[in-house]
Amino acid sequence: MKRFMDENFLLNTDTAVQLYENAASQLPIFDFHCHLDPKEVWENQPYRNITQLWLGGDHYKWRVMRMHGIGEQYITGDADDWDKFKAWAETMPHLIGNPLYHWTHLELKNVFGIEKILSPDTASEIWEECNRKLQQPEFLPRSLIERARVHFIGTTDDPLSTLEYHEKLGKEESFKSIIAPTFRPDGALFIERPTYTDWIGKLGVVSGQTIHSLDAFLQALQSRVDYFAEHGGRASDHDIPHLEYIEASKEEVAEIFNIRLSGQQLTNDEIAAYRSFMLKELGKMYAGKGWVMQLHMGALRSTNTKMKELIGPDTGFDSVGETNLAQGLARFLDALDQEDALPRTVLFNLNPKDNAVLAGMMGNFYEEGVPGKIQFGSGWWFNDHIDGMEKQMKDLANVGLLSHFIGMLTDSRSFLSYARHEYFRRILCNLLGDWAEQGLVPNDMKSLERMVRNIGYDNAEKFFLHRS
Repeated sequence: MKRFMDENFLLNTDTAVQLYENAASQLPIFDFHCHLDPKEVWENQPYRNITQLWLGGDHYKWRVMRMHGIGEQYITGDADDWDKFKAWAETMPHLIGNPLYHWTHLELKNVFGIEKILSPDTASEIWEECNRKLQQPEFLPRSLIERARVHFIGTTDDPLSTLEYHEKLGKEESFKSIIAPTFRPDGALFIERPTYTDWIGKLGVVSGQTIHSLDAFLQALQSRVDYFAEHGGRASDHDIPHLEYIEASKEEVAEIFNIRLSGQQLTNDEIAAYRSFMLKELGKMYAGKGWVMQLHMGALRSTNTKMKELIGPDTGFDSVGETNLAQGLARFLDALDQEDALPRTVLFNLNPKDNAVLAGMMGNFYEEGVPGKIQFGSGWWFNDHIDGMEKQMKDLANVGLLSHFIGMLTDSRSFLSYARHEYFRRILCNLLGDWAEQGLVPNDMKSLERMVRNIGYDNAEKFFLHRS
């Protein structure tokens, strides 16, 4: 019987162990999508306690704590930090089978050297040990990044952002990791939101333009794309609840834009036509910069109105959405491709029923000399567990080229979440090792190790940084 989280955790064959030890264990990390705050990296201040580092902003943990019946006071409320940590420890024994159980103990082991199982019985001891270590220099934000061997971090940034802290970090010679902004123009795309006109006003201020027409709006967005590129931007990111693509002329969309600015309501078809047009225009801007376009599709957000009004969005009340994205996605990518303006693209799905759709779709569009120009993104959010990651890689391998896959990301707000890369790499090595020992692939360790290194790091670096 194996011991929990020993050196061969998740590695079920000798070949898997060899692949992990020889090819994966010492790889650096290319974390191309996350939600870290660059201000925290720049200021590099110690955390008061483990709750501040571990539970603040982590809606994954908040969600399961609520499922366990923990009161909101101990999740996002005003309870003492120790009491919040104790509530998390109380939840932990009930999380067996959930990836949070593994992530929690990987983070304790990798970052703090703690191999105890978190529970109500060990909570006080682990609390004290973590808090003592958090005051040491090697537990500051920058040190946590460096200790995890993170070479690249792609944050998620509103086009209105000044990118002040990205600029400062870019000039900091002692800090070697690249922290690049990612252009996330939700404010421009969701024309139906009450905040839309206010966002446009702010865009006008930061771009130095009066936005009185669709042309002016597009010019302002282009200026922000240029600004992000000047500050190291290499990618965009989009929240796509569902992708309904409707072709519309610029004149038609200009009329829709003017109707919305006048305060009138839009029809669903007008909203879809506007969003389709804007996505295409933005895609053309990204292609012009050589950026990667990321589409995160299928999230059903803020389903609990009462809690959204009480504590805001992105607090753990989102869900897997029903999608019908095949036709819309195909038409959108094709519209860009027809104008030779399709950027490198990563397609993420939240509903696993869409795996075959995306794994097949990526083979419809290509560019000579660019391996894997359209990527099927790793198992995301509700899919970043053992079964979800294995299924995503198997579906990709079945109809595409697993060898060109760009691998894992944290999608996290925590400096401890780099353990997710180890989790993914162990699952990858176990999958390949299992295939080799079953005789499904040649037991050519040199080739398999190269594949692990490519998927674990090299493919992502080449894809985002255009390196050969």
